[in-house]
Amino acid sequence: MKIRVVSSREEIFTLNPNERVVHLAFRPSNKDVLGLVETCPKIEVIQLPKSYMATVSKSIEMFLEMQRIQLIEGDVWGHRKDINEYYTIPSSVTEKIKEMRSEGISTEDIEAKISRENMLNPEMVAYIITKESPA
Repeated sequence: MKIRVVSSREEIFTLNPNERVVHLAFRPSNKDVLGLVETCPKIEVIQLPKSYMATVSKSIEMFLEMQRIQLIEGDVWGHRKDINEYYTIPSSVTEKIKEMRSEGISTEDIEAKISRENMLNPEMVAYIITKESPA
């Protein structure tokens, strides 16, 4: 699974309209979030660093909720934007999730273990579980 890393406002309008998961590496304004949703109509998840989550307005949170777009907290650890515009979640993570699900491990336990082992936010792990390995 790939996460598109966006590091500036200007970049929003150059995105592929088919992007589904986007990490904003800057503090977005309401206008930036609306522009992102307009540019990428298929977007499902917007990820922000913890420090930026606190500054997102309630109106934007409600707008995203109405659009069924998840706003989650998280980072793309060790990612270098100058090398690749996408942060790739290794296939080993999705394979491990599938394996744990087949063993009957609860979703909460999978989220905790995978997020701890792979430095992913539990909300992102929950998203991967629903998208990559449906029940």
